[in-house]
Amino acid sequence: MGQKIAFIGLGVMGYPMAGHCQKSGYEVTVFNRTTEKAQAWVKAFSGSMADTPKLAAKSANVILLCVGNDHDLRSVMLGENGVLAGASAGDIIVDHTTASAEVAREMAMVCADIGVGFLDAPVSGGQAGAENGQLTVMLGGQQAHYNTVEPVINCYAKFSQLLGDVGSGQLAKMMNQICIAGTVQGLAEAISFGENAGLDCHSVIDVISKGAAQSWQMENRFETMLADKFDFGFAVDWMRKDLDIALNEAKRNGSTLPLTALVDQFYADVQKNGGGRWDTSSLLTRLKN
Repeated sequence: MGQKIAFIGLGVMGYPMAGHCQKSGYEVTVFNRTTEKAQAWVKAFSGSMADTPKLAAKSANVILLCVGNDHDLRSVMLGENGVLAGASAGDIIVDHTTASAEVAREMAMVCADIGVGFLDAPVSGGQAGAENGQLTVMLGGQQAHYNTVEPVINCYAKFSQLLGDVGSGQLAKMMNQICIAGTVQGLAEAISFGENAGLDCHSVIDVISKGAAQSWQMENRFETMLADKFDFGFAVDWMRKDLDIALNEAKRNGSTLPLTALVDQFYADVQKNGGGRWDTSSLLTRLKN
């Protein structure tokens, strides 16, 4: 199929995303800081693994990244064993990390200096979306670069769109997380209210989900919330990282995010109660204390 792919970062998202690329017919070389994870991926999907980001990038002309944060991104991109030490002019880097718009612009400038394209491309859809190839991808960068890598992105995404210059994808992801924070808190309060009122919340939500209150969170999380199950999905620790990015960006651009700041503190309460690895719907737990 022409393009050879390097995939850097095999976490709960990157592992299945890289697998979809390999199954779609691309030659994929993976790198992960934990070697055992890369070995397990190769055993599951074939493909190959590299000992450093540099060596993975040398084998590819499209380089996909999905790591933890700004620091992790700089760590795998820069330095003598980083991606840019192995990339060549004409290669395109697609960064699926949820990070700051600032670091996206920083990496794009470094890439441009050596003739490498860069797209910031955070995703939405969670672990299930990654496993099922149903992610939504929001991107920032040049149209020509997006056109080149769109077939690759289609391996694991149901929808993707270029939204503007580099940084636009990260800013869009911040909007996404702001919306989710308020929605989950509203759902948690509604369930708590309904249970305290003695209502059959299953029946009530079956009704209100057919109307204006409907949301993805309601359809996919209310059953587990009512069952007090919070051991799956997007973790509170990750959400707080994302909300911190959004709140810092709001300070820079003059936005006021009172609800987001409040819900961020509610998530801090969940962390204090030992729920850092619970999924984001665990906001309900603090209403039951």
